[in-house]
Amino acid sequence: MSVGKPQRFFVDSNIWLYRFIVNPNDSDARAKQQIATSITSQENLVISTQVVNEVCSNLIRKAKFDNSQIQSLIEDLGSGCEILPVSFATIQYAVKLRDCYLFSFWDSIIIASAILGDITVLYSEDMQDSLIIEDSLQIINPFRDLK
Repeated sequence: MSVGKPQRFFVDSNIWLYRFIVNPNDSDARAKQQIATSITSQENLVISTQVVNEVCSNLIRKAKFDNSQIQSLIEDLGSGCEILPVSFATIQYAVKLRDCYLFSFWDSIIIASAILGDITVLYSEDMQDSLIIEDSLQIINPFRDLK
């Protein structure tokens, strides 16, 4: 990270989904929603077009969001986050990361996007907590203390 440049945080799809989908009868889900809301309300958030696609797809399927809700969400994400494109170079790098670290294909693209975007922290529930990748990106599971 450059001196004087604010730290930026990449937020995986699952964190966003906990913010928007909650079972009010599940105390664990409510706790996750509070944590997810806190994380996704920070400044200097970064996501990729993959995250936007995954969040929208899941909210349409699981939470029955209609088109106007999705459009509003996309506008909010666009104004509140830096959105990185998933380029061909990102996919090529993801395949190399997948080979080295045995990540899933989709997780590899998230990780490649974060690393190529010069991000040092990736919030995700689905990956190994505290893992440092390529000596530059640390994965943090914000829900680790709930287990």
